[in-house]
Amino acid sequence: MEHMTRDFMDFVRRAPTAFHACEAVCEALRTAGFAELQEREPWRLAPGGYFLTRNRSAVAAFIVPEGGADHFQIVASHGDSPTFQLKPVAEDVAAGAYVRLNVERYGGMLMSTWLDRPLSIAGRAVVRDGDRLETRLVDFDRDAVLIPNMPIHFNREVNDGYKFNPQVDLLPLYGDLQAQGKLAEEVARSCGARAEDIVASDLYLYNRTPGAIWGASGEFFSCPRIDDLECAYASLQAFLDAAPAGHISVYALLDNEEVGSGTKQGADSTLLRDVLVRVSEALGMAGSQVRAAIAASFMVSADNAHAVHPNHPEKYDAGNRAFLNGGVVVKRNANQKYTTDAVSAAVFEEICRRTGVPVQRYSNRSDILGGSTLGNIANAHVSMNTVDVGLAQLAMHSCYETAGARDLVHLTDALRAFYRTDVRCGRDGEISLA
Repeated sequence: MEHMTRDFMDFVRRAPTAFHACEAVCEALRTAGFAELQEREPWRLAPGGYFLTRNRSAVAAFIVPEGGADHFQIVASHGDSPTFQLKPVAEDVAAGAYVRLNVERYGGMLMSTWLDRPLSIAGRAVVRDGDRLETRLVDFDRDAVLIPNMPIHFNREVNDGYKFNPQVDLLPLYGDLQAQGKLAEEVARSCGARAEDIVASDLYLYNRTPGAIWGASGEFFSCPRIDDLECAYASLQAFLDAAPAGHISVYALLDNEEVGSGTKQGADSTLLRDVLVRVSEALGMAGSQVRAAIAASFMVSADNAHAVHPNHPEKYDAGNRAFLNGGVVVKRNANQKYTTDAVSAAVFEEICRRTGVPVQRYSNRSDILGGSTLGNIANAHVSMNTVDVGLAQLAMHSCYETAGARDLVHLTDALRAFYRTDVRCGRDGEISLA
């Protein structure tokens, strides 16, 4: 358990942004012998593993089994997390003495958690190389900026509830006046280019605080970006460890879930459908066969859930609540914020029962609105039975989140069993598990 937790925290350390998460996943797939495909080229597929990226921030991988297959089994998660993005013109002189950076919010974060802690900068840059433009990863990998709080002497209401203004209160300090112009230099140095060859960039703040295992018996751990890298990591381990028979296993790491998924690399794009259709066609299917293969498929939408907060248990539904280390959470919502229904819940929970993985069932209080995730959004493009699951965590969307150490094993075991089980949809409403 501790070995897996530490390996996950190392994965988080190597994935400060969605671009880095994508590259970390691709590195694992290459090491496992998967062949990289390009969307803009024809695909010729034989039995084996393949992967492709879109925008270098989303990745889809799949395994073609010996003997072919007639449906897909998919686990989809996302690699982005709430943070602050640097604006195109980022450097700004403040009070005639400081260089600060102009940033805007990406996603819905707990803003106060970002203050008074050293932060770094990472993302990607587009570099001019002769008549070619290429993207390169950027990671300052050092304590580079900090967002300072106002002292209580000038903000005596802060402990009674304070509304942060992101254009005023949340701009990070980068240096004194001697720091002017150094941001571009550091970006260039980080990606091995000259400053004058940097054409554009997508840069974000990230928390460099190392992960920690803690609790009376080491039962909890905390680190940045648990939502949703925990599901991305667990599903990758399960995918690489499962040899399917009778179906095509698919691993999908999508981007931009925290801002609605409405991008070319998000769940509300054509990415997942494009992959499933092209795989089907490359394996000799056509027309109605492709549509039948998609309709016969099953997807697990994996994104974390809220654990009961020890100081505020009244915020959670009395009978449908989740706890750290309580097992995989199956999420339900009457208004379809989650895509789980009785059929998809029964399939996933039966797989967990056979594997001995504990399951928790989660719904919000009826008087509290919850969040949503990528399951229903993706279903609008590839309609199939889908279940929304995740792991319980505390302080979701904080700069530093907390989860249960045993749960990482629970989800990996459950998803490994899902990939190894042949989920066959027969007549509408009838599913067999082999």
